[in-house]
Amino acid sequence: MTIVSSTPPSEFEDTSTAAITTLREIALAAAAPAALRAAIRTGVADAVGDAPVPLDRLAKELAVDAGVLGRLLLNLEQYGVFARTPDGYTHTATSRLLREDDPHSLKYWVLWVTEPWAWELWPHLDEAVRNTGKNLFEEKYGAEFFAYLHKEWPDSTEIFNRSQTELSRLTSAALAEALDLSGVRTLADVGGGRGYTLSTLLEANPGLHGTLVDLPAAVAHPDPRLRPGGALASRSRVVEGDCLRRIPVEADVYLFKSILEWDDERTVTALRNAAEAARPDSRILVATNLVDDSPEIRYATGIDLLFLLNTNGRRHTRSGITGLVERAGLRVEGVSAVRPLLHVVEAAVRR
Repeated sequence: MTIVSSTPPSEFEDTSTAAITTLREIALAAAAPAALRAAIRTGVADAVGDAPVPLDRLAKELAVDAGVLGRLLLNLEQYGVFARTPDGYTHTATSRLLREDDPHSLKYWVLWVTEPWAWELWPHLDEAVRNTGKNLFEEKYGAEFFAYLHKEWPDSTEIFNRSQTELSRLTSAALAEALDLSGVRTLADVGGGRGYTLSTLLEANPGLHGTLVDLPAAVAHPDPRLRPGGALASRSRVVEGDCLRRIPVEADVYLFKSILEWDDERTVTALRNAAEAARPDSRILVATNLVDDSPEIRYATGIDLLFLLNTNGRRHTRSGITGLVERAGLRVEGVSAVRPLLHVVEAAVRR
Protein backbone atom coordinates (compact mmCIF):
# COMPACT_ATOMS: atom_id res chain seq x y z
CA MET A 1 0.00 0.00 0.00
CA THR A 2 1.25 3.43 -0.91
CA ILE A 3 0.50 6.40 1.32
CA VAL A 4 0.46 9.75 -0.39
CA SER A 5 0.62 12.91 1.68
CA SER A 6 -1.91 15.53 0.58
CA THR A 7 0.04 18.34 2.24
CA PRO A 8 3.56 19.32 1.18
CA PRO A 9 5.85 18.41 4.11
CA SER A 10 7.50 21.81 4.33
CA GLU A 11 4.16 23.66 4.50
CA PHE A 12 2.76 21.27 7.12
CA GLU A 13 5.88 21.51 9.26
CA ASP A 14 5.96 25.30 9.06
CA THR A 15 2.30 25.84 9.93
CA SER A 16 1.27 22.96 12.17
CA THR A 17 3.88 20.63 13.62
CA ALA A 18 5.54 23.09 16.02
CA ALA A 19 2.21 24.40 17.28
CA ILE A 20 0.78 20.92 17.79
CA THR A 21 3.90 19.78 19.64
CA THR A 22 3.91 22.86 21.84
CA LEU A 23 0.26 22.56 22.78
CA ARG A 24 0.48 18.85 23.56
CA GLU A 25 3.56 19.38 25.72
CA ILE A 26 1.90 22.22 27.65
CA ALA A 27 -1.28 20.19 28.17
CA LEU A 28 0.76 17.37 29.74
CA ALA A 29 3.12 19.66 31.65
CA ALA A 30 1.58 18.52 34.96
CA ALA A 31 3.63 15.35 34.55
CA ALA A 32 6.83 17.30 35.18
CA PRO A 33 6.06 18.61 38.72
CA ALA A 34 4.54 15.24 39.60
CA ALA A 35 7.76 13.57 38.47
CA LEU A 36 9.88 16.01 40.48
CA ARG A 37 7.81 15.26 43.57
CA ALA A 38 8.14 11.53 42.97
CA ALA A 39 11.91 11.83 42.59
CA ILE A 40 12.09 13.51 46.00
CA ARG A 41 9.62 11.32 47.84
CA THR A 42 11.02 8.02 46.55
CA GLY A 43 14.54 9.13 47.43
CA VAL A 44 15.94 9.21 43.89
CA ALA A 45 17.47 12.65 44.29
CA ASP A 46 19.45 11.67 47.39
CA ALA A 47 20.38 8.19 46.11
CA VAL A 48 21.96 9.47 42.88
CA GLY A 49 25.44 10.87 43.48
CA ASP A 50 28.21 12.34 41.39
CA ALA A 51 29.21 8.92 40.00
CA PRO A 52 26.77 7.23 37.57
CA VAL A 53 24.59 4.53 39.11
CA PRO A 54 23.00 1.76 37.00
CA LEU A 55 19.20 1.78 36.90
CA ASP A 56 18.85 -1.73 38.37
CA ARG A 57 21.10 -0.93 41.32
CA LEU A 58 19.28 2.36 41.92
CA ALA A 59 15.89 0.65 41.84
CA LYS A 60 17.07 -2.05 44.25
CA GLU A 61 18.41 0.53 46.69
CA LEU A 62 15.11 2.41 46.62
CA ALA A 63 12.95 -0.75 46.65
CA VAL A 64 11.03 0.33 43.54
CA ASP A 65 10.32 -1.25 40.17
CA ALA A 66 13.23 -0.67 37.78
CA GLY A 67 11.02 -0.40 34.71
CA VAL A 68 8.77 2.25 36.22
CA LEU A 69 11.73 4.12 37.67
CA GLY A 70 13.26 4.23 34.20
CA ARG A 71 10.08 5.77 32.83
CA LEU A 72 10.11 8.41 35.57
CA LEU A 73 13.73 9.31 34.89
CA LEU A 74 13.16 9.37 31.14
CA ASN A 75 10.52 12.07 31.60
CA LEU A 76 12.75 14.12 33.90
CA GLU A 77 15.67 13.83 31.47
CA GLN A 78 13.67 15.83 28.95
CA TYR A 79 13.85 18.81 31.29
CA GLY A 80 17.53 18.42 32.12
CA VAL A 81 16.74 16.80 35.47
CA PHE A 82 19.17 13.85 35.86
CA ALA A 83 21.31 12.57 32.99
CA ARG A 84 21.73 9.10 31.52
CA THR A 85 25.22 7.87 30.67
CA PRO A 86 26.47 4.47 29.46
CA ASP A 87 27.28 3.68 33.09
CA GLY A 88 23.96 4.76 34.55
CA TYR A 89 22.22 7.85 35.89
CA THR A 90 23.92 10.87 37.36
CA HIS A 91 22.99 14.34 38.50
CA THR A 92 22.72 17.50 36.46
CA ALA A 93 22.99 20.98 37.98
CA THR A 94 19.18 21.05 38.09
CA SER A 95 18.55 17.65 39.65
CA ARG A 96 21.18 18.34 42.30
CA LEU A 97 18.86 21.09 43.64
CA LEU A 98 16.45 18.33 44.71
CA ARG A 99 18.99 17.06 47.24
CA GLU A 100 18.53 18.39 50.76
CA ASP A 101 22.28 18.70 51.28
CA ASP A 102 22.83 20.97 48.28
CA PRO A 103 23.64 24.56 49.40
CA HIS A 104 21.08 25.88 46.91
CA SER A 105 18.53 23.15 47.54
CA LEU A 106 14.93 23.72 46.48
CA LYS A 107 13.69 20.36 47.73
CA TYR A 108 11.09 21.76 50.09
CA TRP A 109 9.96 24.47 47.69
CA VAL A 110 9.26 21.81 45.05
CA LEU A 111 7.35 19.78 47.64
CA TRP A 112 5.42 22.90 48.72
CA VAL A 113 4.08 23.77 45.27
CA THR A 114 3.23 20.11 44.58
CA GLU A 115 1.46 19.40 47.88
CA PRO A 116 -1.94 17.62 47.68
CA TRP A 117 -3.82 20.86 48.27
CA ALA A 118 -2.26 22.32 45.10
CA TRP A 119 -3.52 19.42 42.97
CA GLU A 120 -6.97 19.90 44.48
CA LEU A 121 -7.01 23.59 43.55
CA TRP A 122 -5.61 23.71 40.00
CA PRO A 123 -8.73 22.19 38.34
CA HIS A 124 -10.75 25.12 39.75
CA LEU A 125 -8.73 27.85 38.05
CA ASP A 126 -11.60 28.58 35.66
CA GLU A 127 -13.84 29.27 38.67
CA ALA A 128 -11.29 31.74 40.03
CA VAL A 129 -11.19 33.47 36.64
CA ARG A 130 -15.00 33.75 36.55
CA ASN A 131 -15.36 34.86 40.17
CA THR A 132 -12.83 37.67 40.35
CA GLY A 133 -12.63 39.16 43.82
CA LYS A 134 -13.90 36.08 45.63
CA ASN A 135 -11.63 33.88 47.70
CA LEU A 136 -12.00 30.47 46.07
CA PHE A 137 -10.19 28.60 48.84
CA GLU A 138 -12.32 30.06 51.63
CA GLU A 139 -15.49 29.35 49.64
CA LYS A 140 -14.51 25.69 49.19
CA TYR A 141 -13.00 24.95 52.59
CA GLY A 142 -14.70 27.48 54.86
CA ALA A 143 -11.45 28.77 56.33
CA GLU A 144 -8.50 30.99 55.51
CA PHE A 145 -5.76 29.07 53.71
CA PHE A 146 -3.00 29.09 56.32
CA ALA A 147 -5.42 28.53 59.21
CA TYR A 148 -6.78 25.50 57.38
CA LEU A 149 -3.27 24.35 56.59
CA HIS A 150 -2.19 24.46 60.24
CA LYS A 151 -5.27 22.48 61.26
CA GLU A 152 -5.68 19.92 58.49
CA TRP A 153 -2.24 19.62 56.88
CA PRO A 154 0.35 20.31 59.62
CA ASP A 155 3.06 18.49 57.67
CA SER A 156 2.46 20.91 54.82
CA THR A 157 2.99 23.83 57.22
CA GLU A 158 6.44 22.49 58.07
CA ILE A 159 7.22 22.08 54.37
CA PHE A 160 6.15 25.68 53.79
CA ASN A 161 8.45 27.03 56.50
CA ARG A 162 11.40 25.07 55.14
CA SER A 163 10.63 26.17 51.60
CA GLN A 164 10.71 29.82 52.62
CA THR A 165 14.15 29.36 54.16
CA GLU A 166 15.33 27.82 50.87
CA LEU A 167 14.03 30.80 48.91
CA SER A 168 15.65 33.19 51.35
CA ARG A 169 19.02 31.57 50.71
CA LEU A 170 18.69 32.54 47.04
CA THR A 171 18.15 36.24 47.68
CA SER A 172 19.22 37.28 51.19
CA ALA A 173 22.89 37.89 50.45
CA ALA A 174 22.04 40.13 47.48
CA LEU A 175 19.46 41.96 49.60
CA ALA A 176 21.98 42.53 52.41
CA GLU A 177 24.47 43.90 49.92
CA ALA A 178 21.92 46.21 48.28
CA LEU A 179 20.27 47.68 51.38
CA ASP A 180 21.95 50.70 52.93
CA LEU A 181 21.27 50.19 56.63
CA SER A 182 24.01 52.50 57.88
CA GLY A 183 22.64 54.49 60.79
CA VAL A 184 19.75 52.05 61.28
CA ARG A 185 19.60 50.79 64.84
CA THR A 186 16.59 48.48 64.73
CA LEU A 187 14.91 46.43 62.01
CA ALA A 188 11.78 44.28 62.21
CA ASP A 189 11.55 41.43 59.72
CA VAL A 190 7.77 41.07 59.48
CA GLY A 191 6.58 37.65 58.38
CA GLY A 192 10.22 36.63 58.23
CA GLY A 193 9.61 32.91 58.76
CA ARG A 194 12.50 31.31 60.61
CA GLY A 195 14.72 34.33 60.25
CA TYR A 196 17.27 33.40 57.60
CA THR A 197 17.04 36.83 55.95
CA LEU A 198 17.19 38.67 59.29
CA SER A 199 20.26 36.67 60.27
CA THR A 200 21.94 37.57 56.99
CA LEU A 201 21.18 41.27 57.47
CA LEU A 202 22.50 41.21 61.04
CA GLU A 203 25.72 39.53 59.95
CA ALA A 204 26.22 42.19 57.27
CA ASN A 205 25.47 45.08 59.67
CA PRO A 206 27.25 44.62 63.03
CA GLY A 207 25.55 47.65 64.59
CA LEU A 208 22.02 46.47 63.75
CA HIS A 209 19.52 44.94 66.17
CA GLY A 210 16.72 42.88 64.67
CA THR A 211 13.34 41.45 65.61
CA LEU A 212 11.77 38.49 63.86
CA VAL A 213 7.96 38.72 63.80
CA ASP A 214 5.80 35.88 62.52
CA LEU A 215 3.08 33.42 63.45
CA PRO A 216 3.83 30.95 66.27
CA ALA A 217 4.33 27.98 63.94
CA ALA A 218 6.91 29.91 61.92
CA VAL A 219 9.01 31.22 64.81
CA ALA A 220 8.83 28.08 66.94
CA HIS A 221 12.13 26.90 65.44
CA PRO A 222 14.05 30.02 64.40
CA ASP A 223 17.39 30.14 62.64
CA PRO A 224 20.04 28.73 65.03
CA ARG A 225 21.88 32.05 64.93
CA LEU A 226 18.88 33.77 66.56
CA ARG A 227 18.29 31.22 69.33
CA PRO A 228 19.59 31.63 72.88
CA GLY A 229 23.30 31.04 72.73
CA GLY A 230 23.35 31.62 68.97
CA ALA A 231 25.87 33.88 67.27
CA LEU A 232 23.31 36.69 66.85
CA ALA A 233 21.22 36.16 69.97
CA SER A 234 22.53 39.30 71.68
CA ARG A 235 21.36 41.48 68.80
CA SER A 236 18.04 39.83 68.06
CA ARG A 237 14.74 38.74 69.49
CA VAL A 238 11.94 36.53 68.25
CA VAL A 239 8.34 37.69 68.67
CA GLU A 240 5.10 35.93 67.88
CA GLY A 241 2.78 38.19 65.93
CA ASP A 242 0.21 38.36 63.16
CA CYS A 243 0.86 41.35 60.94
CA LEU A 244 -2.77 41.25 59.78
CA ARG A 245 -3.83 42.06 63.34
CA ARG A 246 -1.02 44.06 64.94
CA ILE A 247 2.74 44.41 64.69
CA PRO A 248 4.03 44.52 68.28
CA VAL A 249 7.40 46.09 67.50
CA GLU A 250 8.71 49.64 67.19
CA ALA A 251 11.64 49.84 64.77
CA ASP A 252 13.56 52.13 62.46
CA VAL A 253 12.89 49.85 59.50
CA TYR A 254 10.13 47.34 58.80
CA LEU A 255 10.94 44.74 56.16
CA PHE A 256 8.27 42.77 54.31
CA LYS A 257 10.10 40.26 52.13
CA SER A 258 8.07 38.10 49.74
CA ILE A 259 4.99 38.00 51.96
CA LEU A 260 2.71 40.80 50.75
CA GLU A 261 1.21 38.52 48.15
CA TRP A 262 -2.28 38.13 49.60
CA ASP A 263 -5.37 39.88 48.30
CA ASP A 264 -5.11 43.67 48.13
CA GLU A 265 -7.09 44.34 51.32
CA ARG A 266 -4.86 42.15 53.48
CA THR A 267 -1.73 43.62 51.95
CA VAL A 268 -2.95 47.14 52.75
CA THR A 269 -3.90 46.03 56.28
CA ALA A 270 -0.40 44.67 56.96
CA LEU A 271 1.20 47.88 55.70
CA ARG A 272 -1.13 50.04 57.78
CA ASN A 273 -0.30 47.99 60.84
CA ALA A 274 3.39 48.66 60.21
CA ALA A 275 2.67 52.37 59.89
CA GLU A 276 0.78 52.34 63.19
CA ALA A 277 3.63 50.58 64.97
CA ALA A 278 6.28 52.82 63.43
CA ARG A 279 7.79 56.11 64.55
CA PRO A 280 7.37 59.19 62.31
CA ASP A 281 10.86 58.71 60.86
CA SER A 282 10.60 54.94 60.28
CA ARG A 283 10.96 53.39 56.85
CA ILE A 284 9.06 50.46 55.39
CA LEU A 285 10.69 48.21 52.80
CA VAL A 286 8.77 45.80 50.58
CA ALA A 287 11.01 43.25 48.86
CA THR A 288 9.23 41.33 46.13
CA ASN A 289 9.56 39.82 42.66
CA LEU A 290 7.71 42.08 40.23
CA VAL A 291 5.86 40.38 37.41
CA ASP A 292 6.52 43.16 34.91
CA ASP A 293 10.29 43.11 35.38
CA SER A 294 10.97 39.48 36.26
CA PRO A 295 13.87 37.51 34.77
CA GLU A 296 11.77 34.41 35.53
CA ILE A 297 8.49 35.31 33.90
CA ARG A 298 7.11 31.75 33.67
CA TYR A 299 7.85 31.22 37.36
CA ALA A 300 6.42 34.61 38.33
CA THR A 301 3.20 34.18 36.37
CA GLY A 302 2.82 30.55 37.47
CA ILE A 303 3.17 31.32 41.18
CA ASP A 304 0.82 34.27 40.65
CA LEU A 305 -1.94 31.87 39.59
CA LEU A 306 -1.22 29.57 42.53
CA PHE A 307 -1.55 32.55 44.88
CA LEU A 308 -4.87 33.35 43.23
CA LEU A 309 -6.11 29.88 44.13
CA ASN A 310 -4.84 29.51 47.69
CA THR A 311 -5.05 33.00 49.22
CA ASN A 312 -6.76 35.05 46.50
CA GLY A 313 -3.39 36.75 46.30
CA ARG A 314 -1.07 37.84 43.54
CA ARG A 315 2.42 38.60 42.34
CA HIS A 316 2.56 42.36 41.89
CA THR A 317 3.39 44.70 39.07
CA ARG A 318 5.35 47.86 39.87
CA SER A 319 2.27 50.06 39.66
CA GLY A 320 0.23 47.52 41.60
CA ILE A 321 2.45 47.31 44.67
CA THR A 322 3.22 51.03 44.79
CA GLY A 323 -0.50 51.73 44.57
CA LEU A 324 -1.15 49.47 47.58
CA VAL A 325 1.65 51.14 49.54
CA GLU A 326 0.02 54.52 48.90
CA ARG A 327 -3.43 53.16 49.82
CA ALA A 328 -1.95 52.19 53.17
CA GLY A 329 -1.14 55.85 53.80
CA LEU A 330 2.57 55.55 53.11
CA ARG A 331 4.71 57.68 50.82
CA VAL A 332 6.64 55.82 48.13
CA GLU A 333 10.27 56.96 48.12
CA GLY A 334 11.51 54.75 45.31
CA VAL A 335 11.75 51.30 43.70
CA SER A 336 15.14 49.63 43.28
CA ALA A 337 16.16 46.42 41.56
CA VAL A 338 18.09 43.85 43.60
CA ARG A 339 19.44 41.43 41.05
CA PRO A 340 18.90 38.79 40.10
CA LEU A 341 15.36 38.32 41.43
CA LEU A 342 14.00 41.08 43.66
CA HIS A 343 12.84 44.67 43.73
CA VAL A 344 12.60 46.78 46.87
CA VAL A 345 9.90 49.41 47.33
CA GLU A 346 10.98 51.96 49.93
CA ALA A 347 8.27 53.92 51.72
CA ALA A 348 8.07 56.48 54.49
CA VAL A 349 5.46 56.97 57.17
CA ARG A 350 3.16 59.96 56.71
CA ARG A 351 2.40 61.70 60.01
